Amino acid sequence: GTWNGTTKVAVKTLKPGTMSPEAFLEEAQIMKRLRHDKLVQLYAVVSEEPIYIVTEFMSQGSLLDFLKDGDGHYLKLPQLVDMSAQIAAGMAYIERMNYIHRDLRAANILVGDNLVCKIADFGLARLIEDNEYTARQGAKFPIKWTAPEAALFGKFTIKSDVWSFGILLTELVTKGRVPYPGMNNREVLEQVERGYRMQCPSNCPPSLHDVMMQCWKREPEERPTFEYLQSFLEDYFTATEPQYQPGDNQ
Repeated sequence: GTWNGTTKVAVKTLKPGTMSPEAFLEEAQIMKRLRHDKLVQLYAVVSEEPIYIVTEFMSQGSLLDFLKDGDGHYLKLPQLVDMSAQIAAGMAYIERMNYIHRDLRAANILVGDNLVCKIADFGLARLIEDNEYTARQGAKFPIKWTAPEAALFGKFTIKSDVWSFGILLTELVTKGRVPYPGMNNREVLEQVERGYRMQCPSNCPPSLHDVMMQCWKREPEERPTFEYLQSFLEDYFTATEPQYQPGDNQ
């Protein structure tokens, strides 16, 4: 639709009965206060059931679809790293605001023109239609993206978001492949608990895999901050990859 007759917007409906309208409105008020270049802007909330929210429109849709079936399929490593730096910048803002996302993955990142990436669905991701979830005791979330302490004990923090960001990095370099290929959710939970971590994807430089491994440290406080991840990824090609040549098959 259009907002005020000029701005293109997206409208999302909430499932009736997922939470009380009061709780939702409280969350939406926080969302409205979060304003950053790398966060999808929330314009309006309609507070009667069916509740819906009006947000900024992003021309290329979700990062996941963009990587799998869109123009993103042909991107090379420098563009992919730039997109990851944009996402880290948005998450660094969420970190500064003492907020958490709870469902960070490529499906919840939106892409606009010129490879601009913005984070969507922060705080409300679990409540919006069309997300695929695995139920656990009424809580629903995508196991393969979720830090073990969050999946097992419901402890969601900015550090569990950092874990998810590491998984999102694998989605970027593999162009939207589902994480832990060949493993089901239960196997992932069990293996990760035993210390298993995803190997370096093909075409992924070891220095980038090292960052993923830092995001997947067992102890949440040992994982890097988003502030660190942002600066690391923004400086990636100057700092860590002198051997990278634009002509490489990346």
